[in-house]
Amino acid sequence: MSDSPTGEACVFKASGEFEAQQIKAFLEAHGIRSVLRGEALRNTHGFTLDGLGVVRVVVSKDDEEAALELLKKAEDGQMSVQDSDDPQVG
Repeated sequence: MSDSPTGEACVFKASGEFEAQQIKAFLEAHGIRSVLRGEALRNTHGFTLDGLGVVRVVVSKDDEEAALELLKKAEDGQMSVQDSDDPQVG
């Protein structure tokens, strides 16, 4: 999605900490290490208002394509983000 000068790529923008943690766990269950980046307010207030609290799920540039493919499969209903402990392709 978007490059950073450090060789990272944002593959998902979550609307809060819970959603971001869910996506992070899903990716990591499939062997893709990720980091959450965003406003510090998300940790103290836990809400999103006009972009405050948005959390970016970031992976290495090398993992970007695989991460986006997994997220696309989840979006299309081929996989479930909630079932990240037992990845299954439907």
